Amino acid sequence: MSVISEPRASRKKGERVAGTLYRGREGMWSWVLHRITGVAIFFFLLVHILDTALVRLSPEAYNAIMSSYKTPIMGLGEIALVGAIIFHALNGLRIILVDYWSKGVKYQRAMFWIVIGLWVVLMAGFLPRQIINIVAELSGK
Repeated sequence: MSVISEPRASRKKGERVAGTLYRGREGMWSWVLHRITGVAIFFFLLVHILDTALVRLSPEAYNAIMSSYKTPIMGLGEIALVGAIIFHALNGLRIILVDYWSKGVKYQRAMFWIVIGLWVVLMAGFLPRQIINIVAELSGK
């Protein structure tokens, strides 16, 4: 196999492209976002388990940590967390379809955009109420 740097359309079958194999297409971005959201969800769960365990060790420390979570910055963090969970779940279903549906690979790009569309719709349903909560926290209500 020769290593070339020509556009995809002008390459012969079996020839490799110099540099990275990734070209920033939907499959790569799906993979990257799935890994990032998975790691973020893991760290959230780890912190959640640790702060919940505090209730047995020191109820005062637990109450202090819980009150620190009621800030606008944590409200934005909740938006990021919900966005990560929704994307990770929908993309996980897309991955299952790619792996186990005979036509999954053929439609993986379309399914990626369906995941993004569903994510936008679901986040649009969540954001208004969460933003109202953040604004209420800022105004001290």
